[in-house]
Amino acid sequence: MPHQLPRLGFSVGDLAGIGPEVIYKTLLDERLLKICTPVVYGTATALFDDFPTPPDAEHLTFRQLRDAADIAPGRLNAVTCWEEDFTLAPGQPSPATGAAARESLLCAARDLKAGKLDAIVTAPISKDNTQADNFRYPGHTEFLTSFFEAPESLMFLVDEDAGLRIATVTGHVPLKDVPARLTRELLRTKITLLLKSLKQDFGILKPRIAVLGLNPHAGENGLLGSEEGDLVSPVIQQFVQDGHLVLGPFPADGYFGTQQFRQFDATLALYHDQGLIPFKLMAFERGVNFTAGLPVVRTSPDHGTAYGIAGQYRADESSFRAAVYLACEVWKQRWKNAQPRSAR
Repeated sequence: MPHQLPRLGFSVGDLAGIGPEVIYKTLLDERLLKICTPVVYGTATALFDDFPTPPDAEHLTFRQLRDAADIAPGRLNAVTCWEEDFTLAPGQPSPATGAAARESLLCAARDLKAGKLDAIVTAPISKDNTQADNFRYPGHTEFLTSFFEAPESLMFLVDEDAGLRIATVTGHVPLKDVPARLTRELLRTKITLLLKSLKQDFGILKPRIAVLGLNPHAGENGLLGSEEGDLVSPVIQQFVQDGHLVLGPFPADGYFGTQQFRQFDATLALYHDQGLIPFKLMAFERGVNFTAGLPVVRTSPDHGTAYGIAGQYRADESSFRAAVYLACEVWKQRWKNAQPRSAR
């Protein structure tokens, strides 16, 4: 077992959304301190003292810090990463809430890179409200891929309780641009990342991967599209020749409709909604977005800011809690892999 509990940084997301609420509800469970040391990136007073909770809600006590090097195990920690005073206005995104989301994420990412954290869990941002001159990224995944100088990364949706894992080749890309983005090189890269993550992060020695087709009925032998024959099948065949258990391309509707996904350790969808729609239908309350391919561990809940219910104390924290658990498990698995065999 690791010599210490993992230090998990929580970026707070857009403060007008449900990020503060799901973090608050997750941290109410004191058992969390037995598996990790939580570090919230934002002023605890602003986030939680003025937070709209029921009259009988429990008060959380944080160690407010200037430097994550001073975090204390067994306590709730909060790192101050902005100085401005502002009033929380749930459901009302503004330039100020977008700026706070950026600063929280940037501070947590810097501390993760500096070794002051072991992993980060990111609360939801508004991709539009977070944009700025120094932040031109479609989402967390793209920012962290750039920040940690990873050649590529993989959007990987996980529900460990159900054994459901779905990754995507393309992420936050308009649907009309997907076919042009798909190349043999990109598909090979994503399959390689998925195989590596299943082994390194989930301890699966011989992963079985299913690859979906792009077109209806996986192209129907070229009648409904040529990408399967020209692009997807040749790449799959090369992985099979190299000894990997990679199969497909499968028609997406029948694949999920017949629950064929249960025969595989992971499914690779070719574009965002092809993978995320079935995943969220089956695992919305407990699913986790994990960024595979990074040198660090990052997870997040699989939902968005949910401005419509922000401040009403109706948000379900299950997905955020699952993201915390998965971050701890992946960190432990990587720590175990890094030890000499004699020490395992």
